[in-house]
Amino acid sequence: MARIDFYHLQRSRLEEVLPRLLTRVLQTGERALVVAGSEERVEDLVQALWNDRDGWLPHGSRRDGYAEEQPVWLTEDPQDNANGAGYLFLCDGSDSTLVEGMERVFDLFNGLDEASVAQARERWRQRREEGHALRYWQQSADGRWVEKASANAGV
Repeated sequence: MARIDFYHLQRSRLEEVLPRLLTRVLQTGERALVVAGSEERVEDLVQALWNDRDGWLPHGSRRDGYAEEQPVWLTEDPQDNANGAGYLFLCDGSDSTLVEGMERVFDLFNGLDEASVAQARERWRQRREEGHALRYWQQSADGRWVEKASANAGV
């Protein structure tokens, strides 16, 4: 079973949070798969990674090609693990059956949108029933991440 971390974005946008999380994954030598809600959103995130002020992250999308060479692969296809990633980032309410084979999953959702929050709660319930180890993170007033809840595998 995968460890799944739910990130409730309230003070920062996905474009600000994603590069920091991806940097940490790449520092461990792992590969990441980022699933976004549409092809246009993928390209928005590609641009955000190119323009990240904290540094450049090696990444690509279908438009770039060479998926197997990309440490970070961005796609709108929830089954497209073309770079063989072990870490999965689900954005914009995306979901994927690839969760089962991942080492770790990051479910990043817009905490300012009630529909997104409701969908994330449903994904949490489903993942808990499947037996995954869950963590729920929320931003504090100063923008730091604070773990607010967890559910252990098998609970």
